[in-house]
Amino acid sequence: MEEEPDASESDADQSRSCPPAELEPSLAPSPSSSAAGAFWRLSTSLLTSARTLILLILILVAIAATLVVPRADAVASADDSLERVRRDGRLVYGGDMEGGGPYAYPEPEAPGGVAGFEVDLMKRLAGEIGVEPVYSQGQWDKLLPLLQSGRVDAVVNGYEWTNQRARDHLATRPYYVYQLQLIVRRGSPLRRWADLKSAPPTGRGEWTVGVLTGSAADTFAAEQGGAQVRPVRFDGATDAMLAVQNGQIDATLQDLPAARFYAGHYPGVELVGPPESRGYYVIFVRRRDASLRDALDRGIARLADSGELRRIYERYGIWTDAQAELATIPGPLEPVAGRAADGGWTSLRRFLPRLLDAARVTITLAVASMPLAMALGLFVAIGRMYGPRPLNVLLTGYVELLRGTPLMLQLYVLFYLLKLSPWVAGIAGLAINYSAYEAEIYRAGLQAIPAGQMEAALALGMSRRTALRRVIVPQAVRIVIPPVTNDFIALFKDTSVCSVVTLVELTKEYNVLAMSTGGALEFALAAAVLYMLMSVPLSWFSRWSERRLAGLGAAAGTAAKGGALA
Repeated sequence: MEEEPDASESDADQSRSCPPAELEPSLAPSPSSSAAGAFWRLSTSLLTSARTLILLILILVAIAATLVVPRADAVASADDSLERVRRDGRLVYGGDMEGGGPYAYPEPEAPGGVAGFEVDLMKRLAGEIGVEPVYSQGQWDKLLPLLQSGRVDAVVNGYEWTNQRARDHLATRPYYVYQLQLIVRRGSPLRRWADLKSAPPTGRGEWTVGVLTGSAADTFAAEQGGAQVRPVRFDGATDAMLAVQNGQIDATLQDLPAARFYAGHYPGVELVGPPESRGYYVIFVRRRDASLRDALDRGIARLADSGELRRIYERYGIWTDAQAELATIPGPLEPVAGRAADGGWTSLRRFLPRLLDAARVTITLAVASMPLAMALGLFVAIGRMYGPRPLNVLLTGYVELLRGTPLMLQLYVLFYLLKLSPWVAGIAGLAINYSAYEAEIYRAGLQAIPAGQMEAALALGMSRRTALRRVIVPQAVRIVIPPVTNDFIALFKDTSVCSVVTLVELTKEYNVLAMSTGGALEFALAAAVLYMLMSVPLSWFSRWSERRLAGLGAAAGTAAKGGALA
């Protein structure tokens, strides 16, 4: 294979962009093969694929089981959890610093440190037990699974008490009474939550209200908003406030502590109306860790009685009259007796239509963005190989920039800085990101075409553009079909990143349903099966295309030998 003088090995991403250098002739169908032979090969291929699919499902079941079965070293009886913590000399608690103020956020005065009212609270509680507090960072909606895995001893991050969570974990008495605060853009006609009951003046049909995924605000907006309100889920409070300031959504509903803490960071928003609803922040531990829960519960009671709890909250500006209720709560909150919660499989049957709707979003994102990525990647590859030197340098920088920065960061730029709509930002972000990888694939395919073919086309009187369009590019496109198909499969999974621009695709919907129903295993298996139903047919197509290309190559070789002998 001849390469252009300015091509280098480092320019090609071997893991994603190199087409097969040589296809095995043994895979090519013989020109004399019968229809029965072709049918047998097709049947064998389908059977092999079905076996592979079954094997993948079994592997996923095993992986999912490990997610819900605690590690062996984390298993302890209910009576020795407190002793275990004391023996280790540390109390590990989980939280999320992403938009985490005033709960837990990076310490401004000490890089690498953590500040927040919950951090101060845990210092006091750990001191009561006689151990050191250790903060463990995790994604907010994954903290309870992190607790179940045994990697943290407790979860303290503005987690609201709910009956479902109390059935699966042990909860302390409340350490804070929260309320929900409506935040709007300055000058908005919305002045209180009740205003959302009326139709938007622009005639759009519904108000868009940003909420934190899986939070009490998420539930409240869905249940109390009515037909005029569409909740838009974000991974952080600050992302929702920025979207309000940009005018991308109408309002956001946040817990009062976060609303007060961050309102000053966004001059384009304001807090309106009285706080809505109310509920309790509690510390969650595993159900078998009753002695640890009781120790934490006693510590909260002592801090409340001594006035230390109030002093902490006043320091962060989050003390409210509602906190007086803390003194009236005698002990840990227990689940409310009543009808047992639906099992995971029952919940899966009920919410399967929502998973299917989210799968359609995933398919739409992938199908819309991949052709754009392929077309843009082809033009970039041609420009790098056959364009002038300045264009080569510019396009090389384009490829390296996109391959060297995370897709999530690129989506943030498109959505929050350029203020594109969610669908436009999602499709454009995926297309632009993948165009860099497709460009390297096409460049490798173009380099696989012998230079003599271009020379022959020019000798026959074709222009360079005509030779590329009629001779070089068609051959290169045929060569790169398998690796491009593999990238298309990968793109289906990468659509999950689009949740940062508020698109509820399959992975995001799984997270929401798993948190709200407790059926993490069942919904994980359902999501995995849906992803495989999307990707396995593409895998079949990739293998078929490889065999087809090998067959064409073998047939061409046979014809060439026959002509030479004649």
